[in-house]
Amino acid sequence: MTRAAFDLYEPEKPRCGLVLSSAHSGRDYPAEFIAQSPLSARALRSSEDAFVDLLFQDAPRLGAPLLTARAPRAYVDLNRGPTELDPALIEGVKKSGLNPRLSSGLGVIPRVVGGGRVIHPGRISREEADQRLARHWHPWHRKLAEVIAAQRDRFGQVLLLDCHSMPHDAVSHLRICEGEPPEIVLGDRHGAACAPALMSKVEGAFRTAGFRTSRNMPFAGAHITQTWGRPQTRSHAIQIEIDRSLYMEEATLTPRPEFDRIRARLAMAVGTVVQILRQGDTPRALAAE
Repeated sequence: MTRAAFDLYEPEKPRCGLVLSSAHSGRDYPAEFIAQSPLSARALRSSEDAFVDLLFQDAPRLGAPLLTARAPRAYVDLNRGPTELDPALIEGVKKSGLNPRLSSGLGVIPRVVGGGRVIHPGRISREEADQRLARHWHPWHRKLAEVIAAQRDRFGQVLLLDCHSMPHDAVSHLRICEGEPPEIVLGDRHGAACAPALMSKVEGAFRTAGFRTSRNMPFAGAHITQTWGRPQTRSHAIQIEIDRSLYMEEATLTPRPEFDRIRARLAMAVGTVVQILRQGDTPRALAAE
């Protein structure tokens, strides 16, 4: 049976050129994939952005489409380029240049989950890797391109919010928000992926919703943000990383009682972004500032 690569949740009527994506919240683990791994099912889920798709499920009600993945990140990483193939994992792949992500086992077909724990008992064939890309990576990215193009054609510009979550340990040591660690990290590849004025307004929307925010530290955005963050073509992208400890127990991967409150605050922030784009502070105008 063919597995679907994505779910697309569309508003009854799009209200502005906003698109949301969740590339790492997929939880459709093939039984054969779990069976062959030396890791437990829970360990495999440790790299998953658990429940991020649910945190942002109000986006269509607010007027913006939401594209979510079904395949888990441990199986195929949609936030990597399709050529980021790990020669230490995939047979027949030659080493080519220095890629820190590949060296650490975090290519488009991951070799490890958090803590460097190995996913596969050995190497996999190039055919297996290509099949994962054909079944999941390429369909998801084709659909994202289609949705972005439709929004840009309709509204003249597009802003992609690429939604992720991060372990609390990734930011717990940072004291850059009034002496406290950030709760949300906004990544625009250090200004390359989004017009500065628009980035400031989006950050303001999350702060107004009560979140401590930082920019590009420690996450500036990866393949999706780099691909779609092209302000000169009226296409802007911001990666959003949410501290997982805000909404779930990281050890057990279960939602915390605060889950619905965090979801409501995120909806408030997204609703504010919708209003920013509808009120004429469009990415096209902001790019010229």
